[in-house]
Amino acid sequence: MVPMAASCLPTIDIETLALDQGALLLIRHALAQLSPGGSLLVRGAAPAWDIHLAAWCRQQGHALRFETDASGTPTACVTRAASAEGRWRAAQPAAAPDAGVAEAAAEASPGWGLAARGATVEAGSPRFEFALRRKHELWAATAGELYRQAAAAQWDPETAIAWDSAFELPGVVEAAVVQVMTYLIENENAALLVPARHLGQIHPHYREVLQLLALQCADEARHVEVFTRRALLRGHGPALSTAGGQASLHTLFDAPDFSIATFLLAVLGEGSFVNLLNFLHEHAPDPVTRQIARLAARDEARHVAFGMAHLEYRLSVQPDYQARLRNAIEQRYDALAATAGLNEEVFDALVLLAAGELTLSAVARGHAAVGQLQREMASGRRARLARLGFEPAEAQRLADLHTRNFM
Repeated sequence: MVPMAASCLPTIDIETLALDQGALLLIRHALAQLSPGGSLLVRGAAPAWDIHLAAWCRQQGHALRFETDASGTPTACVTRAASAEGRWRAAQPAAAPDAGVAEAAAEASPGWGLAARGATVEAGSPRFEFALRRKHELWAATAGELYRQAAAAQWDPETAIAWDSAFELPGVVEAAVVQVMTYLIENENAALLVPARHLGQIHPHYREVLQLLALQCADEARHVEVFTRRALLRGHGPALSTAGGQASLHTLFDAPDFSIATFLLAVLGEGSFVNLLNFLHEHAPDPVTRQIARLAARDEARHVAFGMAHLEYRLSVQPDYQARLRNAIEQRYDALAATAGLNEEVFDALVLLAAGELTLSAVARGHAAVGQLQREMASGRRARLARLGFEPAEAQRLADLHTRNFM
């Protein structure tokens, strides 16, 4: 060591605190206040502190020399590296540091991994090959707002529904409720699993979509719970599930990409389900069923809103994708041409719920109500297709091709 002249350099005395006990934090913080090329004096008394400091400076690229001051106390002079600290020299930002919803990158790099949007990612981090990493494949301009709405609208099945409400239904009406609930359960299983299959493929750079779909899956899981509890509420077991209904839902799993799956499930299927749930709310024979239908319909409307917003965004940047939407409806129609569609048990159960009793006049009224429901479903599909840019006649034709199983 050589004597050090009196200096006005910034100085930090770590005393007996070892570098691996927190002293390194103090040194890093002090260096960060300096411009590149600036120097910091460090004094210490912990065992081997100088050896540990030398190793750290080599790793970070800082210059280091040891000297003694006028009193003979050993002092280290650390000169901050002219470039970024060693391990961060080749680091890359995960998009712009201030990137928000509108500025999300057109394509997320696999090298960004799980880092927060805008974070600095150290070179050598593992690559995450997310299948959905291009903005047009999954984005929706309103995803952030819909996520905030979804987070605020979560409800607890235990407290939001008055399960102990007093009511008695004729056996045939209760059986109709159980059949409809059984039908709703299998459809909501599909509505949960289809987005869940895509959830793990989304690059977290597009966090708004990721968060929204996670809550959408939570919504569907909650719907499965409440539909099941209502089906079993009066001691009945679940009712019938048909091959045609299962075949219709199976086609949702065959969708070739996220956008097609979202189109078939949310824009067409869940859009029609909002009509169905509103129908059940209007014609529910008991308060529990009415509460369930109201709450589930509110959730489903939000799912439809995301599906529409996503498809609108994709078509805005890729107009020719509309042909793929058309083909998806036609191919699904062809695949289901030999199936029976909505089973007669579910149809009859809906008629009976609207009728309230097994009399000629009541059944006629119930049958008319279900017919009106089907027309409203078709009208809603037609309106959503028109909003996605299909000509009126084409929107009508495609709406009419939608599966007879509703979803």
